[in-house]
Amino acid sequence: MELRKGLEDVAVKETAITYIDGELGRLYYRGYSIFDLAEFSNFEETAYLIWYGKLPNEKELEELRIKLSTNRELPDSIINYIKEVKKDANPMDVLRTAISMLGVEDTDNSDIMEKSIKITSKIPTIISYFYRSRKNLEIIHPDETLSHSENFFYMLNGKKPSEIESKSMDVSLILHMDHEMNASTFACLVVASTLSDIYSSVIAGIAALKGPLHGGANAEALKQFIEIGDKKNVEDYINKRLQSGQRLMGFGHRIYKTYDPRAKIMKEYVKEITKEKGIYNLYEIANAVDEIGIKELGNKGIFPNVDFYSGLMFYSLGFDPDMFPAVFASSRVVGWTAHVVEYLKNNRLIRPKAIYIGEIGRKYLPLEDRQ
Repeated sequence: MELRKGLEDVAVKETAITYIDGELGRLYYRGYSIFDLAEFSNFEETAYLIWYGKLPNEKELEELRIKLSTNRELPDSIINYIKEVKKDANPMDVLRTAISMLGVEDTDNSDIMEKSIKITSKIPTIISYFYRSRKNLEIIHPDETLSHSENFFYMLNGKKPSEIESKSMDVSLILHMDHEMNASTFACLVVASTLSDIYSSVIAGIAALKGPLHGGANAEALKQFIEIGDKKNVEDYINKRLQSGQRLMGFGHRIYKTYDPRAKIMKEYVKEITKEKGIYNLYEIANAVDEIGIKELGNKGIFPNVDFYSGLMFYSLGFDPDMFPAVFASSRVVGWTAHVVEYLKNNRLIRPKAIYIGEIGRKYLPLEDRQ
């Protein structure tokens, strides 16, 4: 039996949802290029595509928009929990607990897809309510007239987004919506394969995404740019970091051996929104790290990934760095639930093997005879 630590290159399912070409730096949702979706689509349409396997017509898109917009509000019990939880709580812990409470509250018999839509509609509300509550600000209730991305921004910041803010939010959520069999998606499938409920699967995804090796790299990349302080310091910073054996945050990916296509797209929107927000200097620092880092590491197949620019994007949109993984989850929940639905069509309990390396036949000693 071959040991494959981390299950690297081990396939656990067939999928028609997402295709990644790591050598050429390409990403497709249901056969559509991520470049086209980021430019022409929006959150609702791309979510429909991932969930149902095709682009919606006008009627189908409007039906999904209505479902998402009318299911945003939270039960009073969860609003009270968010207001009362300690203000320095990890946002992913708050989100995980709130989703668990939603599972308790949800007693209807709707199918897994309807429940997935409900969960997706409520996650931005959970995040925004906690953000404002811990800053001692009044929570802002959802506005059903706004799109999913516009409403998220509105509930967080207390004002409707500008054109660039709205598009940047939409693009950010589209780019994070799915990425094949990552750690959090696999965690969702392990739970789903036992025939547990969709809330439990999503909670597993949140728990996996909380880990710094999965959902926290974008905050570290932003911290790196702030630490550098000025673009004239970039080359010296990179040299010292690499010479000491440290890695550049936001560089490298298990699958991509060239520039992550999501980072390419994110970069262009970050450039524009940082200008509007008056923090263009951070983009200039990031761009310099990008260029010099590629010169140093590109020959090893190490390039910027989506986390390199996404932290700066989320920061520009008003999110605190410790909330970045929760924002990530608000989008990735679409991919998580789509993969669960796909897997359950031909379910098999996920039960891998372990290679035993311990002793055999050890003699049992009574307690009084043990050293």
